[in-house]
Amino acid sequence: MTKLDPSEIIDRVRKLQQTASDVSCLGRFHEGVRLLRKGMGLLDAMYPVEPEHHTDWIVTRIRLSSTLVALTSEITGDFKAGLAGLNDVRLLINGVADPVVRAELSAALEHNYGARLMSVGRNEESLEYFGASMEHRRYWLDHTPEPEPRMVGLVQTLAARGWVHTKLGNVTQAREDLNRAVELAEKFELRADAADGRRFLGTLALRTGDVPEALRLYEVSERSYRALDLVVPSQLRLEQAEALLAAGLAGEAGEHLDDLMTTMQSQPSVTRELAYIELHRAEAALMADDLALARQMAGSARRRMLKVGCQTCVGNAKIIGLQADVREALRSGEIPAALPHRAIRTAETLPVPRLTEQAATARMLAVRLDIRRGNLKRAVETLRKVPRPGQLTPIDYRMLRRLCRAELAVAHGDRAKALTEIRSGLTELDAVRDRMGGLDLVSGTALHGQELADLAVKLVLERNDARRLFVWLERTRAQTYRYEPLSAGTDPELAARVAEVRGLGQAIQEAQHDGHPIAGLRAKYNERLREAQRLGWHTGRWGRPRPVAGLDEVVARLGDRAMVSFAASGDELVAVVVAGGECRLVRLGSAGAAAESARVLNVDLDALAPDNLPERLAEVVMTSARKQADKLDTQLIQPLADCIGDRELVIVPTGPLYAVPWGVLPGLRGRPTVVAPSATAWLAAELTKSSRARKIVLVRGPGLAGARGELEKLTTHYRTATTMTGAKATVKSVLRAMDGAKLAHFAAHGAHEPENALFSRLELADGALFGHEMAGLRQPPRQVVFAACELAMNRIRPGDEALGFASALLASGSRTVIAPLSRVGDLASAAAMDDYYRALAVRESPALALADAIAVDPFRRPFVCLGAG
Repeated sequence: MTKLDPSEIIDRVRKLQQTASDVSCLGRFHEGVRLLRKGMGLLDAMYPVEPEHHTDWIVTRIRLSSTLVALTSEITGDFKAGLAGLNDVRLLINGVADPVVRAELSAALEHNYGARLMSVGRNEESLEYFGASMEHRRYWLDHTPEPEPRMVGLVQTLAARGWVHTKLGNVTQAREDLNRAVELAEKFELRADAADGRRFLGTLALRTGDVPEALRLYEVSERSYRALDLVVPSQLRLEQAEALLAAGLAGEAGEHLDDLMTTMQSQPSVTRELAYIELHRAEAALMADDLALARQMAGSARRRMLKVGCQTCVGNAKIIGLQADVREALRSGEIPAALPHRAIRTAETLPVPRLTEQAATARMLAVRLDIRRGNLKRAVETLRKVPRPGQLTPIDYRMLRRLCRAELAVAHGDRAKALTEIRSGLTELDAVRDRMGGLDLVSGTALHGQELADLAVKLVLERNDARRLFVWLERTRAQTYRYEPLSAGTDPELAARVAEVRGLGQAIQEAQHDGHPIAGLRAKYNERLREAQRLGWHTGRWGRPRPVAGLDEVVARLGDRAMVSFAASGDELVAVVVAGGECRLVRLGSAGAAAESARVLNVDLDALAPDNLPERLAEVVMTSARKQADKLDTQLIQPLADCIGDRELVIVPTGPLYAVPWGVLPGLRGRPTVVAPSATAWLAAELTKSSRARKIVLVRGPGLAGARGELEKLTTHYRTATTMTGAKATVKSVLRAMDGAKLAHFAAHGAHEPENALFSRLELADGALFGHEMAGLRQPPRQVVFAACELAMNRIRPGDEALGFASALLASGSRTVIAPLSRVGDLASAAAMDDYYRALAVRESPALALADAIAVDPFRRPFVCLGAG
């Protein structure tokens, strides 16, 4: 065998090191270590080295040793051994005679040293080493003839130092370092490092509360990695989940993490990464109140992290398990004596400063438990040990601290102080909500303040104070609708992605019609739908928040009408009735019973919808529907009779009551009724300025049996209307026609998507028109009528944040939306609409006209008037 000369051996070792670095970037650390040790063996075999090769040999050995130390400590988690190995490398560097080469090697060493310190939370110390690395690197760059190819080290150190400043809350310094890192990376075409820098900037945005900007930067980073054919770092996917959790979107975060978990489980040697995913999945489950899944995921993450020796992650898993146990105990009212002790012990054993916030969380959980057990002295002492929130403290921490202070005030009999704490907490939450982007993020934020809001309602209910309850309900519910819409149109990229989703939807329908397989199309459709949803999280923007409606201005605007605002506290359902200048509180029994009746009624109405339902089956279903309608009328309407008389109504539902088509209840048949998410939203709709627009738009979608006659009848009422049917009724042309219209009427099939409400859809000639696109209209129609299925339905998030097709229009500025809450037969819908428009020509009030139309056949016409009447 021909013996290789020293230069060839050193070249081979360098290639082994590069390959080791590449496979390590894919998480294959053990393979990287094997390659590095092979290289080290080749170097050892060269010793003693001839003088002309000594410098290359020692430099290569130093670089190899440094990388080997980094990978080995990554695998073992042995921090001290890692630092000791780097100190050994430092001794080797001191033996390098050339000061320029020594500066280059020292820069890499100090960077690695800082990275090791950063990995165990010694962030202040790591800054010193990153700074030293920068000094060495600048010296080297000043004294090397071609610095450009070696700029990657400077960029990476800047990014690492910016990351540390982010962790320490040094926002200005972090932004300076990270922006500089991205600037240099772009200048020298270091595209992967530019993607890393933007990812770090995304985390900085997340820490400072700008969730939409964080999601935008994460999206840009992910695309950059994919464009470079690089594996998207699992850390980026985790950071995207963190942003969703910060916005209260627990379900979306859970789905995102489930997809990531499935991908990671198919890869070898990803124990640490899977544990991180499971930790975040446990947090999402806890936020969604799935305590069993939270415990399962936290337990699995803890076991994985014990294997790799990450005590920080073990501590995080303990906290999530503790939170699940505490929530279950608080809910049951049975607090084991050992549980507060366990919480305090957990706080005392967590490593600080890395888990300072987690230790404080454990103490706050102990405070809540001790309050329930009457141990107020210890609760006060424990709460004193909880640090005040800083500039970058997460909103959940802030809300939990406010909740502890409020509950402690209640325990001491000071309800006024408790309500002050709650008010301050909700004001902090408002500041977070004000920075959100699309409707999804705005509506999800209420989750963080749910317990504070529930406590406020409970306290006011105990005082039987109707006026204060009205004020607090407005303060705590449907905050999405407080924001003034901006006439910004739809983001072009989002519009393009939605159009792609629409095209795939049509392709699926055509394939089904022709009997072709659709699995591949369906997978692509779901992928593009997720991408469009993600874009919507950060491309939407809303204006300044309106003030919460005051009782006096609501009374003044109601005039002879009455407002019924429903609320639930635990299982108790109540109504605040505003009528005749008075505000009264009426208790209505079990919230659970009303919810069940509403659910069964909705199922029955769906079953009644088909135009050609067999007569005997129709009788059976109708009997059940009448029974549920009578139950709801007895529980919800009859107790209000003395308060509301025969007045027109504005109803503000809560939770499951959003699904009630009020016109089917015996006590409300023929009575004009408007449904609004809050008094504030209703007042905003009522005060919407009337435009001078007179344009009427009539649209018919495909596949409707009775739609042809329906639109022909409508043209007799609106002779100058723009009628769009057949191939003319495309999404683009319909949206263009709708913008600025007085009235838009849709005779088309539609569907509500409860898990992706803004992608509820209306079927047109070229595919689906989505709720997202309605929300992007510059000037939405003053009145929109949907003679289509289910489009008044909403996904109800905590805080009675209603999100759906019709609600997107209301939030965007439409005054009134008429739509069904359940399925409607084509013939029944056509007949209802004919009656509605004939009545509207006489009444000139949507609520009055709809009441007349529904009363003809209420169970087959489950329409509601949303917004203002």
